[in-house]
Amino acid sequence: MKKLYAVFLLISISSFAQEIALVKYNGGGDWYANPTSLPNLIQFCNANIGTIIKPKPATVSPGSSDIFSYPYVHMTGHGNVVFNDAEISNLKKYLQSGGFLHIDDNYGMDQYIRKEIKKIFPNNSLVEIPATHAIFQKPFLFSNGLPKIHEHEGKRPQAFGIFIDSKLVLLYTFECDLGYGWEDPEVHNDPAGVREKALKMGANIINYIFNN
Repeated sequence: MKKLYAVFLLISISSFAQEIALVKYNGGGDWYANPTSLPNLIQFCNANIGTIIKPKPATVSPGSSDIFSYPYVHMTGHGNVVFNDAEISNLKKYLQSGGFLHIDDNYGMDQYIRKEIKKIFPNNSLVEIPATHAIFQKPFLFSNGLPKIHEHEGKRPQAFGIFIDSKLVLLYTFECDLGYGWEDPEVHNDPAGVREKALKMGANIINYIFNN
């Protein structure tokens, strides 16, 4: 069964027009936050790193078999997240089969999402990803690791991950708020340099997924 999932995902990734998706989760958190972020990231990647991603991201539930159609799925929000048993099993199969989950804490998600990640991988701990990791090296260099996009509490940004056979399959970006930086300029009135930094880091994530 695992091999079948892997073949399905491989076919999806190798298709001419790739597609990425936003995860619609349960629990009451605002999974729909930052509505312009993924479209802007897609536009930036297609223009700057040679990807061919459909301009409009899909929406997928964590328990749906459709998730295997997307090499990258994104989660964000400010509040509660709850995965049921079927969703936990499905997400684990997805990640073990070559899928990639990026969780971007929009300030308020942390206390909930860590518990749910532990349900997916009870024997794996989130580990901080060093600045030397490939995801920070290309195509844009982030020599200090994850950039700070929004200050909020002023804590340092951290990138945590779950690895399977030395490959990063789950990325959790904390105290950074990449999604804010991907949104339309007028949403948060970020300086152009801040938005560019966020989009370049997002492009590094997409590049890592499509080339590793």
